[in-house]
Amino acid sequence: MTIKEVTDYLEELAPLANAEDFDNVGLLTGSKNTSIQGVLVTLDTLESVVDEAITEGCNLIVSFHPIIFKGLKSLTGKNYVERAIIKAIKNDIAIYTMHTALDNSFHGVNAEICNQLHLKNRQILIPKKESIKKLVTYVPEKHIETVKDELFKIGVGNIGNYENCSFTALGTGSFKGNEDSNPRIGEKHKLRHEPELMLSVTFETHMESKVINTLFKAHPYEEVAYEITTLENVNQKQGMGMIGIIDKSISEVEFLKQLKSTFNCGIVRHSKLTGKHIKKVAVLGGSGSFAINAAKHQNADIFITADLKYHDFFQAENDILLADIGHYESEQFTKQLLYNYITNKFTNFATVLSKTITNPIKYI
Repeated sequence: MTIKEVTDYLEELAPLANAEDFDNVGLLTGSKNTSIQGVLVTLDTLESVVDEAITEGCNLIVSFHPIIFKGLKSLTGKNYVERAIIKAIKNDIAIYTMHTALDNSFHGVNAEICNQLHLKNRQILIPKKESIKKLVTYVPEKHIETVKDELFKIGVGNIGNYENCSFTALGTGSFKGNEDSNPRIGEKHKLRHEPELMLSVTFETHMESKVINTLFKAHPYEEVAYEITTLENVNQKQGMGMIGIIDKSISEVEFLKQLKSTFNCGIVRHSKLTGKHIKKVAVLGGSGSFAINAAKHQNADIFITADLKYHDFFQAENDILLADIGHYESEQFTKQLLYNYITNKFTNFATVLSKTITNPIKYI
């Protein structure tokens, strides 16, 4: 089994195309064709984590955060990034990172925070824009079900909680093949009019190549007429943060105490108490100040995130309780999520959950 087989499976959970433009995700070191000996799952790929991979006999590190974020102009070991990369390369250890691709996944980082808080009726806090495309093609009437079925098999036509969604309209197509044509329906040099259905279906952006390949294989024509456009519709199943509700509303102080215990926080920094009870909860793992207004707009009672600055807390304006639980603390359960995901699929190599605590922040 190769590294590519593992990373392809990870991309079913979090397609790399869904990562933010500023991010650096995917295979950072190593070859995708290398045979797997073992996988180490971690939040951060520090030099100590590479040492752990060596000890455990793992030649693939699946990391949430990318150790290479900005461009490297040299590799001399002068800082923690270069030292980790040099050691990984010397020991033939591949590093694969997911970061905002997993942040944007409906079953990713924020879903795991919701699991810890037992949130129900979950929705994406900031749905991702321009992540849905529409395919329009024209299919002979008697072949329409075959083409639709093949597209549906790969996940085309999924809208929110519905599957196999499509639209068709009856019409007539006309075509005449030239000398170099090899028509599968009709004859070259003869104008043909064929009853056709215009088929319209939507799909997520990262699927485009797969959609085109599937269409070409399933379609009966030698030349397939089609068009693909990017829609303005937001994606209900993809985006940053999540929002949900707890079973029973509780006081702000009691909720904050539970939050501190659940995430084992050294401290919870929060804005002024509003005096309201907590029922509707918004979350965003990692640095989430950009989502404060979204949480307020959706009438969340509390917004849980990390890395809030002094002036960020003023944005609460007594409308919402802001809680900063720490960057590492908000994402700590992510590696267990990835460990479970990999081990549920692969049993022919060892998958190891890193024991290295990579949190750089300490409390006294």
